Amino acid sequence: MTSLSIIGAGTMAAAIASVGVNGGARVQVLSRNLDQGVQIAATLGEQVAPGRLGDPLTGDIVVLAVPYTGLAQLVEQYTPQVGGKTLVDICNPIDLATLDGLMVPQGTSAAEQVAEWAPDAHVLKAFNTTFAATLESGRVGGLPTTVLIAGDDPAAKRQLADLLDAAGLVGLDAGGLSRAQQLEQVGFLQITLATAQRVPWTGGFAVVR
Repeated sequence: MTSLSIIGAGTMAAAIASVGVNGGARVQVLSRNLDQGVQIAATLGEQVAPGRLGDPLTGDIVVLAVPYTGLAQLVEQYTPQVGGKTLVDICNPIDLATLDGLMVPQGTSAAEQVAEWAPDAHVLKAFNTTFAATLESGRVGGLPTTVLIAGDDPAAKRQLADLLDAAGLVGLDAGGLSRAQQLEQVGFLQITLATAQRVPWTGGFAVVR
């Protein structure tokens, strides 16, 4: 059975936890506020184990469900534990003060930075082009929710895609980790459209295959 550790307990963390449960995974949710993880476990059932930030990771797949501003410190804290694991960055590094650009230098991405900070992990970019509601419902505009996955390790991408497929979603290989640059631009565009109420937070971009 696949196991999933999610660091964070916000809306996206809860949605990804639901994907893990639907895919048959054991799910660990770690957060600064234990009550948030407890609430996710109460909603999703006994497959979810809440814990505190800093607890040992139990998952084969580790999801960083935190804002970009907290990413570096978190990766530094957990780098000794993520060697050989699939490490998934989901953030969109948007400048929240202006909503008018990304906080990473041109020619790189948050996920590529994570790969530099945790060189022994198999880093993926995923979930940043999907809203939480579409992960929970499994649908975008009547189509199956597709999670685009970028990364340099084929086995890690397959591991995550298999979990998504088991949960009734579609995991689609978007190429190497450098493609995270384009995924973060797509995530940025989607969020700015939703913030401006031009697309709903229950919708978003869908992939037709």
